[in-house]
Amino acid sequence: MSKPSIDVRGSRFVDAHGRHAILRGVNLGGDCKVPWPDGGTDRPSDFSDHRVVSFVGRPFPLEEADAHLARIARWGFNTLRLLTTWEAVEHAGPGQYDEDYLDYFAAVVERAQSHGLFVFVDFHQDVWSRMSGGDGAPGWVFEALGLDFTKFDAADAAHVMQHRYDYAREERRQEDRYPMMSWASNYRLAANGIAWSAFFAGEILTPDWIVEGRNVQRFLQDHYLGAMAAVARRVAHLDNVIGFDTFNEPGLGWVGLPMSQPRLKATPEDPLPVWPGPAWTPLDGLRAARGRTVEVATLGWSDERGMLRVLGHETANTAGVSIWRDDGPDPFEQAGAWRFDPGGDLVLDEDFFRGRDGQPIDHENQCMGPFFARVAETVRAVRPDWLLFAELCPYLIGTGRMFPDAMPERSVNASHWYDIDILRKKRFDPDLPPDPLKAKYFNQMAYIAWLGSKFGDDGAPTLIGEFGIPYDLNHGEAFEAWARGERGEGVWTAHAQSLSLMYDALDALKLSSTQWNYTASNRNDLRIGDGWNQEDLSIFSPDQVDGPAPNDPDAGARALLGFCRPYAPLTQGVVTTMRYADERFELELEADPTIVAPTEIYVPEARFPNGAIVRLSQAAARWTHDRAAQKVLVWAAEAGPLSVVIEPA
Repeated sequence: MSKPSIDVRGSRFVDAHGRHAILRGVNLGGDCKVPWPDGGTDRPSDFSDHRVVSFVGRPFPLEEADAHLARIARWGFNTLRLLTTWEAVEHAGPGQYDEDYLDYFAAVVERAQSHGLFVFVDFHQDVWSRMSGGDGAPGWVFEALGLDFTKFDAADAAHVMQHRYDYAREERRQEDRYPMMSWASNYRLAANGIAWSAFFAGEILTPDWIVEGRNVQRFLQDHYLGAMAAVARRVAHLDNVIGFDTFNEPGLGWVGLPMSQPRLKATPEDPLPVWPGPAWTPLDGLRAARGRTVEVATLGWSDERGMLRVLGHETANTAGVSIWRDDGPDPFEQAGAWRFDPGGDLVLDEDFFRGRDGQPIDHENQCMGPFFARVAETVRAVRPDWLLFAELCPYLIGTGRMFPDAMPERSVNASHWYDIDILRKKRFDPDLPPDPLKAKYFNQMAYIAWLGSKFGDDGAPTLIGEFGIPYDLNHGEAFEAWARGERGEGVWTAHAQSLSLMYDALDALKLSSTQWNYTASNRNDLRIGDGWNQEDLSIFSPDQVDGPAPNDPDAGARALLGFCRPYAPLTQGVVTTMRYADERFELELEADPTIVAPTEIYVPEARFPNGAIVRLSQAAARWTHDRAAQKVLVWAAEAGPLSVVIEPA
């Protein structure tokens, strides 16, 4: 087998020539979470067709692939975090893989290769499944667990747009029924608590929960990894595939939580963040799942910094609906966590989800470590040179908790980062001074990169697997301006400035990244957006193609100047500094002329419409500008420091 197209060397990516590689990419795409063509959350569904849906056509029909992939490559991206889901592969039933979809997925990867794009495969999920408010697992998984997803809404076991939204109303947003960004609340509710606890800790918590002859954890992971192996086998011949993501933003379930006491603050022993709002405990979730009407404490901030207090209670599952298909007892009751009792339900073990035999459950080392090892074993049985893009639960990032002590070799820290204020509030003021935000972004991303430095003795590269901004910022004012006929980059001033600050931090830290996201079906519609739970973070929309020059190769871009900027994807040596400011690109590296391939610098036409002026610090070094490819190529003359400065002609 030939050398991998992208490999790792300590904390750096390197290409087959040994050049320092910076992967700058985009997630493709946001609508891959839902079936094609009409599975978006902007349309009602009861999910009764979950076994016969198709994802062929996500991220786009194959006949449209070249247009989209050429656009992505033109904008300087060299990498795709290509989304698929467990449901897309295995929706028909256990072990029944959708062969048409696998053929389609491989065809998309092959088209990406023809456009010079690396690919790593992301098995995506959000809050476990479409039936529990997100995407990921097939519907039959709930049946295997003994759960009836058709009763989730009535039992308040999941917060699902298709159940809460009134599609007959004209309002594009219905904050009274389905507040924006509220989908994440599902991590607190029973459907997610049960599913994630079983997936990662079933062998620890419920050793007697057997599904088809195996512990529930083994059953779930075997099928998840079986779907991953099916995709791996289908793309193994394509050299642009560089690896697999382990599982997008995996949940913790109830592992680490006290059984019945709401958490009022984070502590060194229990560092997970706390939030205002309903404080569902595992006992609340288990009782509601069995059909109890429960009173859930609602929390708000107290006068003490970082401390919450109980403001009151809200009633859940007023209909008294059980989500268990045989109505119980549930596996956690059978394992000794609690007792469902007509005279009053009882907690039998307050520390059931926190410890065993007097020792705390170490979620990262006992649950995630073995899982990472299984993912690596699964994909590398198909192709040994693939990288492992590892993710922890995003709520652990910043708490001081680390990746497992033993990480598979050639792993990548693929953690995510967002400006949570922008993401949740969808507000950005371009008139505010940029320096405080720039410092904040740098420090937060530097911390994430530090996590990767703890992988083994030599550390690992960090690739920020997701970051980005909502394009419906400031109440969708850019969409309104576009609808009025305004055109040009001025429409996207707030978006471009916020993205530029993020890329400034990535450049300063020399980090790889894949921005969230590119959605081919995106619309300038507050109900639709990326087609999933009213999110709208796509850098492309067909609604932007109708500008004054629809044949413009950049047509469809949103805030092009926020993400389309020069950088050095491949360098003949190790990058020490990379910076772009005031239309001036600066690169410094420790050149290594024994590497035969040159430094490549992306010089976008959007930034350098009349060509480029290039200055090199080594007198004998040489360069050329390939304007058609939007690249400046530099060959070092000698080992040691080499600086490159590029400005518009």
